[in-house]
Amino acid sequence: MLDTLAALPEAAATPATASPTADYERVRRILAYITEHWRSQPSLEAIADHVGLSTTHVHHLFRRWAGLSPKAFLQAITLDHAKALLADSASVLDTTYEVGLSGPGRLHDLFVTHEAMSPGDWKARGEGLVMRYGFHPSPFGEAILVATDRGLAGLGFVDGGDRAAALADMKGRWPRAHYVEDAGATAPLARRIFDPTLWRPEHPLRVVLIGTDFEVRVWQALLRIPLGRATTYSDIACRLGKPAASRAVGAAVGKNPISFVVPCHRVLGRSGALTGYHWGLTRKQAILGWEAGKAAGGGA
Repeated sequence: MLDTLAALPEAAATPATASPTADYERVRRILAYITEHWRSQPSLEAIADHVGLSTTHVHHLFRRWAGLSPKAFLQAITLDHAKALLADSASVLDTTYEVGLSGPGRLHDLFVTHEAMSPGDWKARGEGLVMRYGFHPSPFGEAILVATDRGLAGLGFVDGGDRAAALADMKGRWPRAHYVEDAGATAPLARRIFDPTLWRPEHPLRVVLIGTDFEVRVWQALLRIPLGRATTYSDIACRLGKPAASRAVGAAVGKNPISFVVPCHRVLGRSGALTGYHWGLTRKQAILGWEAGKAAGGGA
């Protein structure tokens, strides 16, 4: 009974109603520490000591945020785990392409249906398009969503509370479009994307891909990487019939405007290393760890 009572203040410090964005801001420091020290497999005590929190606080925060323990999360993002993901990817992706699907049973774990705008639309740099945008909480910090009448066109993240920079990043992709702030229009998309209970095949998320023909082909290939799997730039190049185009594939992956939904975070270096990510390597690790928890249905 005393142990239970002793745990109550800690539980109160991490209420179940805490927002995903607030959670992510607190765990960002933990993720940064794990990023720098994963090779030594730091203990929960070492992690908690570094960030100035109790071990109980760190454990409960991570369980609520990722659905698995800090230890399981650490294992999920180690190089060995990345290599294990890559070991499975070839057969998974080959099978996926052969049957015309993008993952076991469905196009994508978010049940995405997509369309590509014409090359002329891309060359116009968004001219004539109305882009509605809004800022919303997510498990990985505040997100910006951009949508057209056809569906989701952009998803990025806000760093350091700088919404203007996040919006400028999106505007730079389609500079001639007309942008309207309309959080009411983008809120249903945010809920659909970041709540796994809403990932249903009968309610697909419509995504609009706006890029060059090659970029769109790469982004479509990204949609074929199932949850809990990873691939390499060279593997995607081979799947596209351009085995020498790994660098071009890397450039296209880096230009992906729809983070998380079009899973560019699942592309790793040839050795399994977590390579560059437009929204930061810490966030890439966060997303991979979060997905590992969802794929595993939790963790010890």
